Amino acid sequence: MWKALKSSYRVAAGSLLAAVLCLAAPAQAAPYAKLVLAGPTAAVSFPLIHMVESGALADWADQVEFRHWKNPDQLRVLLAKEQVDFSATPVNLPAIMANRGLPVRLLNVSVWGLLWFISSDPAIRSVADLAGQPLLTTFQRDLPALLLERLLAAQGLTGDKAPVIRYARDAQDATALMLTGEAPTVLLPEPSVSLLLARNAQQGQPDIRRVQSLEDAWRQTFPRQPDLPQAGIMVNSHRAADEALSRAVAQAYAEATVWCKAQPALCAEEVHRHLNFLPLAAIETSIRVTRLESRDASVARPALEALYQLILDHNPEAVGGKLPDAGFYGP
Repeated sequence: MWKALKSSYRVAAGSLLAAVLCLAAPAQAAPYAKLVLAGPTAAVSFPLIHMVESGALADWADQVEFRHWKNPDQLRVLLAKEQVDFSATPVNLPAIMANRGLPVRLLNVSVWGLLWFISSDPAIRSVADLAGQPLLTTFQRDLPALLLERLLAAQGLTGDKAPVIRYARDAQDATALMLTGEAPTVLLPEPSVSLLLARNAQQGQPDIRRVQSLEDAWRQTFPRQPDLPQAGIMVNSHRAADEALSRAVAQAYAEATVWCKAQPALCAEEVHRHLNFLPLAAIETSIRVTRLESRDASVARPALEALYQLILDHNPEAVGGKLPDAGFYGP
């Protein structure tokens, strides 16, 4: 019996010593001191913000922050200076960079619908009604401008039938022109649309309404290419070699996307803490109406290549002159 007690004592003492040593051992350091996630004022950024708020990448970095960029030109500078590690992006920008020899990769496509035609003109009920009519937009060179150009051409809205396009400086300028009645119809992305409609309701202006999403018009015009990949997450060249990190970011983003769609009010509160110039109600509405669905770029590759080829046929420099190599499609 005494031997049994001594044996039990040794086991207990060993377990206690192991526990003490475990507590005393320093925690394993995260691989990176800091990771910067970046994005525009759009729903594609909202899951990135939730990743920061929820600590989704705590095992990978001691500090994770969200950085807001205002236009693709600013993003290009941030990428070139390696000041961001992962960023939301229109899907053509990383294709341009990859085709110029930079080892960037597109990890996913998460936005499949965010552009809307908005009008105060009751005669405008679809894109077809824009023939010869004024159309305000903020897009001149980037992906939405390319999509609009292809959509109008496919619907025969060219030459004398083309809308008379006017370019605003930015979404804020476009909103002001709509609210003062200087522009009857505009193409805007979310959440600018929700913000415009909310401000219009507050001011009691003539009815401004959603006419048609560009994505619905696209599906009707290009039935063989119904999905329209528009934005996703890219990994910058200086982080692209760490494939495990890219997979972790893609997985965390996919989970954050599901959470934001399921909890739009809570997601809106998190977004508002980082983009406090956006009203909560407009953010929440934007989450509800945006087609936000994360798919790995390797899965979305057929839809991406269909879009890239369409752009190549008419504006090849907008995707870097060729289809990206297979390694471009991540994670």
